Amino acid sequence: MEDIITSISSYGYIIIALYSFGGGLIALIGGAILSSIGKLDISYVILIAGISNMFGDMFLFYIGKYQKKELSKYPFFIKHRRKVAYSKILIKKYDVLSVFIQKYLYGIKTIIPIIFGITNYNFVKFSLLNIFASMLWAISVGLATFYSANSIREFFNNSEINPIIFPLILFGTIFLIWKFLDFKTKKK
Repeated sequence: MEDIITSISSYGYIIIALYSFGGGLIALIGGAILSSIGKLDISYVILIAGISNMFGDMFLFYIGKYQKKELSKYPFFIKHRRKVAYSKILIKKYDVLSVFIQKYLYGIKTIIPIIFGITNYNFVKFSLLNIFASMLWAISVGLATFYSANSIREFFNNSEINPIIFPLILFGTIFLIWKFLDFKTKKK
């Protein structure tokens, strides 16, 4: 196990940069955990994840803005037209808030910048909001993981609770959120 951690920590910053370009919540969490055990530097992990995520969202915005016709052919946009239309309405209503909140919503964080581009949102405004949102996301998730990693390890070492219950709760919550969004976007 030590060999695996050493090899991951050797390429950790590169993995974080590449994975954060496309969303990267798991890479940021993994990098913060490796930082908590002394294999990576938390300040570099946060900086690399934030900058890479910022450029990734700007790239997705660009794709949405200039590749609308090609995107409309993809099965996701065909199958979920109502969800995309509902997202457009929410973006126009809560534009600033949605840039910040989408960073924390795993699963749709790659779709929202594309939809911002499709709606012809102002690129400069999106870029400025995205810079602050990306850095806030990286700092909050990175530091929360970094400082809670030791506590969580201690909890599992001293607890009799089966660790499998926590991923089940997480997946159950994600499923409920998905069903709620599905219900809200259904045709009445």
